[in-house]
Parts: sequence; C-alpha cells; structure tokens
Amino acid sequence: MIHGESYKPIIAEAAKMAIGEENIYERVFIFELPKDKNDPNAVAGAVGFSVRQPKFYVFKAKAVLLATGGATLLFRPRSTGEAAGRTWYAIFDTGSGYYMGLKAGAMLTQFEHRFIPFRFKDGYGPVG
Repeated sequence: MIHGESYKPIIAEAAKMAIGEENIYERVFIFELPKDKNDPNAVAGAVGFSVRQPKFYVFKAKAVLLATGGATLLFRPRSTGEAAGRTWYAIFDTGSGYYMGLKAGAMLTQFEHRFIPFRFKDGYGPVG
C-alpha cells in the first residue's frame, strides 16, 4: 500500500525523468503573471526570484497552470486551551495565487479559501 508520505517522492521522480531535471526549477517565488501582448486575455508566462540565491527568472509559456493552494491562514483558528498553539493549516497557503490570478484577469469563482475541520469532543484536528 502506498501512503501519502511515500507518494510524493514517487511522482516527483517520474516527473523528473519525463521532463528532464534541467527543466525543473525549485524554490522560485513567482510574483507576476505577465499578459500576452497579442492577446490581452492570455498569460504569457511567469516572473519570479529564487528564495535561496540572488537570481531573477522570467519564464515564457504557451499555457500557465496556477496551483498555489488556498489561503488557510487568513483567519484565526478557533482552538482554545492547550490546542491554541496547534495548527494543521498549511502555513504556505498565503493567498498569493488569488492575487496573481485576479491581477491577470481571471474570474475567481468556486475556489477553496479556508479549511474547516470537523469538530469532535476532546479532539483538535481534522477527521475523516
């Protein structure tokens, strides 16, 4: 049986072999989606910088997939007592994808913006 923690490395290795390791850019913070000068309704790529090295990147693309995740830390958790400092929200879901999509002209409908766990007696985390 493959569990979640085992699945990501398996998929990552398959992706590296399929597209070539030289075509993978990691730890690049994308902050802008430039528009196509010939088509004002299309995105032409992405602009970002390395979070580890003093490098700036400009990517050109025929298609862009924005998969940044939600914005789970916009709201304060309702945890109290000893659970107050515990969080299972993804700390990297900052809402930056919403900003970039909106700025690029995307219609933002039916998207996840907050994780709401089930509450149960004497428990802190999500269930199910």
